[in-house]
Amino acid sequence: MEQKELWIKADHDKEWDKRKKLVTNAIEIGADAVVVRNGEVGKVRKLGIIKVIANDKDADIFLENNVERLSEVKGETAFYREIKSKKDEEIIANAGKFSRYVIVKALNWKVIPLENLIALLRGKSKIIVEVENLEDAKLALETLEVGADGILVNSGVKEAKRIKKFIDEISTGRLELKPVRVINIKQVGMGDRVCVDTCSIFEIGEGMLIGSQSSALFLIHSETIETPYVETRPFRVNAGPVHAYTRMPDGSTKYLSELNAGDEILAVNWKGDTRRMVVGRLKIEKRPLLLIEAEFNGKKFKTLVQNAETIRLVDKKGKAISVVDLKKGDEVLAYIEDKGRHFGIKVDESIEEK
Repeated sequence: MEQKELWIKADHDKEWDKRKKLVTNAIEIGADAVVVRNGEVGKVRKLGIIKVIANDKDADIFLENNVERLSEVKGETAFYREIKSKKDEEIIANAGKFSRYVIVKALNWKVIPLENLIALLRGKSKIIVEVENLEDAKLALETLEVGADGILVNSGVKEAKRIKKFIDEISTGRLELKPVRVINIKQVGMGDRVCVDTCSIFEIGEGMLIGSQSSALFLIHSETIETPYVETRPFRVNAGPVHAYTRMPDGSTKYLSELNAGDEILAVNWKGDTRRMVVGRLKIEKRPLLLIEAEFNGKKFKTLVQNAETIRLVDKKGKAISVVDLKKGDEVLAYIEDKGRHFGIKVDESIEEK
């Protein structure tokens, strides 16, 4: 699922010091953009890197409330209007033909206007809904299942943090993991193995989905479990060889060799709960490898991992199993899908990977 956007309204307090605090808070919680007054774009950029929206030619996104002037603006625009009547809805729909974003405010909240706008503007313009609280944000983001493309918070950082957490949850979602039965384990020699070091801490029972076939990605546990031999690396997943696939937050797959510092990866726990993490670095080293083959509903699936006791898969009860202890007949968790993939994207065609 595409990540929903979080914008912070930082143009309504009279004093710059108060507006400045809203901007710094927006940067700290990872908001996507701030709305500020004309002439304040430079001040914002001194505080940190964040997208700036203002009625200012120096802004990243030019804020406009007059449809007729949209065509005069070069670059990205955001059209702002409050919905009070059907006429306002029509004006916003028309603005969406010319503007990258439309910001919708509705004091007397109604679902129907937003439903209409989603139906009219989907694929044409992104809809950002101005809200004061998490409840209204949930309503806006879940309308017609698709929901608005983002939220503009006008009530400060406390509510923005709650909305940010909700956005992160719905932008990744939950996956159904299946227990697959191990049918073969064997040493296969040396290969270039990838450790994915993230900028976050994994929890016990959490890791990444990795596999040699995009149709079956095994849950490889993070290095969060203590051993007598090595220190934990709770930010790391010793994922597998460079050729292996991993599932990304948008539902696509990438080869491990394609990941770079700053990319977002998908963390998954044994229940199927997911969240986004940022890659800090990759460690690619030559290591001895194991081939693990498993079976599910008559189909065989494979993945390769480093031959070391710190690499673990996960069973259906959430217990991590070291690959050196793995036996034929053991069941481990994997994400299974029927469709093939072409350049990481699902396609409706038969693709066989062995």
